Amino acid sequence: MDLEDVWPLFGLEIRTPRLMLRPMRDEDLPGLARAALDGVHDRERTPFGVPWTDAAPEDLPSNLAAYQWSLRHRVAPHSWVIAFAVHHGGRVVGSQDLSAHDFANRKTVGSGSWLTRSVQGQGLGTEMRAALLLFAFDTLGAEWAESSAASWNEASLAVSRRLGYEPNGVTRVSPRPGQPVDEQRVRLAREAFRRPSWDVTVRGAERALAQLGVG
Repeated sequence: MDLEDVWPLFGLEIRTPRLMLRPMRDEDLPGLARAALDGVHDRERTPFGVPWTDAAPEDLPSNLAAYQWSLRHRVAPHSWVIAFAVHHGGRVVGSQDLSAHDFANRKTVGSGSWLTRSVQGQGLGTEMRAALLLFAFDTLGAEWAESSAASWNEASLAVSRRLGYEPNGVTRVSPRPGQPVDEQRVRLAREAFRRPSWDVTVRGAERALAQLGVG
């Protein structure tokens, strides 16, 4: 018996022309922490609903690890969040989350992501989200994908538009006390997905889907 027999999600792997995405393993955590400590965004404002990058540098690695570990024990057929480590050039450069609630009935997934600043602006953000959408629509059988971004976060919203998402309402959030911002929600129908010219290679999907109660 190996680790993938104990936790089938660890056997899931999605490859694109430049990236490899896999559910976060403990050996990915040091690289994830380095990617976060190297910087993700300007300090003046946070693009995240929870301002986790505001943590002190000495606390950030353990905070990231604790969060990743917490996701695992909450995986259940009715509700799950899978954080994929994004590998590029032999190192972890960020994270791409895929989530669902009552997937069997709603057929809807959500997503969130971040990249270390040194690799931003190279199209990797679009590539990793497209990879998860290909997996969600073609392997999981999702019919809708949802996401959101701060209204000022044009880089994230541009990725959404590029992939075919449509606006889906605005809400008000305050990631930092006293700093409310508008959050733009977006939604994508499977038939409206602007597919990339490439496809993904998926390994370990059958057992992973069984763990998620999909199929």
